[in-house]
Amino acid sequence: MKELLDNPVYHALLSGDAHKAFGSGQVKYFDTEVSPFVGFQEQYADGFKDLHLLLPGGRIILYATRNEISLPKGWELIQCIHGSQFLYLSNIGFDNNFSEVIPLNPQHVDQMINLAVLTKPGPFGKRTIDFGNYHGIFINDKLVAMTGRRLHVYDFTEVSAVCTHPDFLGRGFARDLIKHQINSILEEKKIPFLHVRSDNKRAIDLYERLGFINNGIMNFYFLRRID
Repeated sequence: MKELLDNPVYHALLSGDAHKAFGSGQVKYFDTEVSPFVGFQEQYADGFKDLHLLLPGGRIILYATRNEISLPKGWELIQCIHGSQFLYLSNIGFDNNFSEVIPLNPQHVDQMINLAVLTKPGPFGKRTIDFGNYHGIFINDKLVAMTGRRLHVYDFTEVSAVCTHPDFLGRGFARDLIKHQINSILEEKKIPFLHVRSDNKRAIDLYERLGFINNGIMNFYFLRRID
């Protein structure tokens, strides 16, 4: 089953996130307010061509792959981020009481977006919360740290949007929020995984201390549709 994570977006859009999927049988994508992610079978040569026909001019997409790709016709490269994928393969969770961890809901979206803009954990839109299971920590009614979920790939669930306000680093907030997500995912009999920039040593060190293992590279291509 681990090979499903070689192409996690496409397989998520076929499985746990199929109810949020748009597109054809070969090419899938999320609503832009949920996520810029798109996916198609690695072997399908017309994926970007089909997306160009399906999506409006100026639409920004995010394509995740273990490979390096050439710039497809009709698309402008905005950024390529080199990342790594990590898996949590233990079935043992954590015994923290998580008393500070609060469920997040639509009334918190503005604070969530502001925190994501400040800390840049990855693309975060008005409906990214639709992925579910977002939790945060508040100080004086201010959201200072959060985590959530994103891709749901059959037996795997992605931990995402791990971020802490820079004024509150070093307090273990991200650690506790990730532990909370791991426990919740394990209770659902799923396997936690996540993605991280390859140059984010602070985050990688934390994930490895928590028991995640490196499952290979993952490149993230931000592209804009042009005429």
